[in-house]
Amino acid sequence: MTDIPADIYAEEEDVDVHALANLGPLAPLAGVWEGIKGLDVNPYYEGERRQPYVETITLEPIDPQSNGPQLLYGLRYHLHIVKPGEVETYHDQVGYWLWEPATGTLFHSLTIPRAQIVLAMGHAEADAKSFEVRAERGSTTNGICSGPFLDEAFRTDSFMIRVTVNADGTWSYFEDTVMTVKGRAEPFHHTDRNTLRRVAPPTPNPLAEADQ
Repeated sequence: MTDIPADIYAEEEDVDVHALANLGPLAPLAGVWEGIKGLDVNPYYEGERRQPYVETITLEPIDPQSNGPQLLYGLRYHLHIVKPGEVETYHDQVGYWLWEPATGTLFHSLTIPRAQIVLAMGHAEADAKSFEVRAERGSTTNGICSGPFLDEAFRTDSFMIRVTVNADGTWSYFEDTVMTVKGRAEPFHHTDRNTLRRVAPPTPNPLAEADQ
């Protein structure tokens, strides 16, 4: 927030409880999605490894969240990835996509079970069909925190994800994670991309269901 009110405890009284109607650019992402043509480019010995993947991601609306006068709407998500034809988890991730209507701010939090967490931030118009968020190592507002092994051997210096909502109802993303890999002189761009098709609609948030 660029201008913090003098009263940091005062909460907004007239709040629309229907999250799906207040998600701004995040609204098209709500629901359950599958993508079968993912591509992960990651560091491997002296070069890179290119791995196709299949992805399922569930994004469900949550009740409005307030930090005093700050009001956020959002989607809680779980992302699960496997290699084509396999059962073993290749990647698992949980977190939130958040939207602050008053400022047009987007937040994207992610946690992965390799001892790493990220909070990325960006800005977009409410009707934007493309947006991106970024995080930088060392930032206290949109930063990256890793366990000791990852921080030493595969240090993440920056993270970016760009989301594009497509005219056919699908949405796509491109991620660029810039890493300092132990033993390499140059940064490595670990990239991921996929296009997702909705397989189930979202479930309204609890307050919205109670209001029906």
